[in-house]
Order: sequence, then C-alpha cells, then structure tokens
Amino acid sequence: MLSSLEELATTIISCKKCPRLVFYRQYVAENRPKRFLNDEYWAKPIPGFGDFHARLLVVGLAPAAHGGNRTGRMFTGDGSAETLMRALHSAGYASQPYSIRKDDGLRLEDAYLTAVVRCVPPKNMPSREEIENCSTYLKSELFLLKNVRAMVALGMVAFKTCVRILSELGVRIPRPTPEFSHGAVYRLEGEYFSRAAPVLIASYHPSRQNTQTGRLTQSMLNKVFKKARRLTLV
Repeated sequence: MLSSLEELATTIISCKKCPRLVFYRQYVAENRPKRFLNDEYWAKPIPGFGDFHARLLVVGLAPAAHGGNRTGRMFTGDGSAETLMRALHSAGYASQPYSIRKDDGLRLEDAYLTAVVRCVPPKNMPSREEIENCSTYLKSELFLLKNVRAMVALGMVAFKTCVRILSELGVRIPRPTPEFSHGAVYRLEGEYFSRAAPVLIASYHPSRQNTQTGRLTQSMLNKVFKKARRLTLV
C-alpha cells in the first residue's frame, strides 16, 4: 500500500492501465462542446479529495465527461456536482453548496469524495476490467483514510463494487448479499486493516438522468447525508 494520499494521487494521475479510457478522456477534451471551447481540460485520471480525517467516504461511479474530466476535481463542474454539493452542505460536510472549479474555495469537513473509476468512460459505462483495474486505488484510500465509519455508494455499480472490495478486504458480508435500494443501510461486521467495518449506505446517483426524471430529488439525497451524519456520530 502507498504511504500517503499525496503519493496515491500522483500514482492515479499518471495511470494508463485502461487503453480505452486513456483514448476517450482525451477524445472528449479534443471534441469539447461550444460552451467549453475556451476551457483547458484536465483529461487525466482524477484522485479523490476531501478531509484526511473523514468519517464519511462517498463513492461515485466515474468522472463526468465535461465535469471532472474538464475541471480535474471529483464531482466538480456539472449537474451531478450541484446536487451532491447541496446535499453535503445541508448535512454540514461542505463549506458551500456548489462545486464549480478547483479554485472555487470548496472545503470538505469529515467527508472524502472518490469514485470506482478515475477516468471518464464512454456512455458512463466502465467495463468490468476497468473497474477491477481501478479497485486498487479505492482499496488504498480505505487503507489511508483511517477514520472512516460510513460509506455512501452513489448508484448500483458503486454499491456493488464497495460490497465486493470490502469483502476482499475481510469484511463479513451478510447473506443474502446486500441489495441496492436507495436509502438502505447495511451494518457490516468484521474488520478491514484492523479497523471495524463501516456502515454502508446506498443512494441513487445524482446524475441528471435521475434528478430530471424525479427518481432522485434534492430532498431524498439530503436525507441520505443527514442519515450518514447521524451514523458516523454513533
């Protein structure tokens, strides 16, 4: 395992494990929409960010094509970021209810944001191999973030990946295997890295596909993070 989040970030940014994603993240940058013609795209893998002492770990799917892939920060510069940051702010985790660019002054307290895959995937659909290639980075974050007591998985892919990774790290997963359901809370047992297993909370992803159809409302997401706040304080 790497010795610091800074070292991990350097490793992630230089990653070229997945040829399809290496090509696509740059393709997106070179074929940007008119509204971002003057923006310089990050177009590299994106490390997590937040509070090193966080008790809450938030796990998304992957950077958005013109969000994180453009701005270089997880959940920044797109509609998903707006919805998520309002929820984190309402629960006291974010210093402001928006995440526009890396220098916008956003600070996270007691929370850390990351994702299953660190490069933007075509159609927001990473392959099983690409998820597996990135799993080592999430495992490293779980090792380095020593105070995590709860995890919020945004979307089914993130949820299933969290269950698998925690199982691989030695956490006892109940039978039948936890199923994805918005707002569901799973109190896992056992240890990983000699620490108690975290509580796992499922949530719909704050994508426009979910928010514009009403599948996920701002109030629904706010409640998830207020629930996470209560659980991390127990």
